[in-house]
Amino acid sequence: MYPTGPAAYDRAITVFSPDGRLFQVEYAREAVKRGTTACGVTYDSGVLLAVDKNITSPLIVPRSIEKIFQIDEHIGIATSGLVADARRLIEDARIKAQRNKVTYNEPIGIHAITRDICDTKQAYTQYGGARPFGTALLIAGVNDQPYLFETDPSGAFTEYNATAIGTGKTDVEKMFEKNYKKGMSREDATDLVLRGLSLVSEKKMKEGYIEIITIDTRKGYQEMSKEEVFRSLERLGGEPERERKKSE
Repeated sequence: MYPTGPAAYDRAITVFSPDGRLFQVEYAREAVKRGTTACGVTYDSGVLLAVDKNITSPLIVPRSIEKIFQIDEHIGIATSGLVADARRLIEDARIKAQRNKVTYNEPIGIHAITRDICDTKQAYTQYGGARPFGTALLIAGVNDQPYLFETDPSGAFTEYNATAIGTGKTDVEKMFEKNYKKGMSREDATDLVLRGLSLVSEKKMKEGYIEIITIDTRKGYQEMSKEEVFRSLERLGGEPERERKKSE
């Protein structure tokens, strides 16, 4: 007998259910929801990406866990979900950025590289014998201005001023909606993303477990120092705990 109900449609990526759903894509989105939280915020002269590495054991070396990757001098990508899947997309993006620079003698556009990555993601939702990429990406960079794109396992992408992916996405985005101001300073953007990460952190945040990068129109791609992260956490003081109570 052939299976009936949802089970008849969730075994093959190329088969739509009667109500127009691709279950394997939805399962990939669930994998993203279980991933660590990553945040992105644009500010007056650039864009910032931040992740809490969520170290679960003191035996783990924090620098061995990669959640933010440099693509070029003007592009960075943060991931949530299956990091192994993300690495494949990261390598493709780096190659495309290098080829564009060699061919046209100019840095690749943020929109162009986002579209290329999402074309690859979409292809893996349309062919049998493959599965979707179980990862969402925040693609940040600067061309003439700062850009921040969020990509979905389906291959869809949307531009944002501030957004989050992974665990607690909804709570963090609600806080961003209330507190984000266009044209805010780099310092204010740092405080904002740390407040967002604190909403979903299960324990007190430590500067050694947090990774933040900025991509500035003047200075390009830079990793924020642990000292600067620590100063921002000091500025917040008891504020993250109050924000957690508000969200409840």
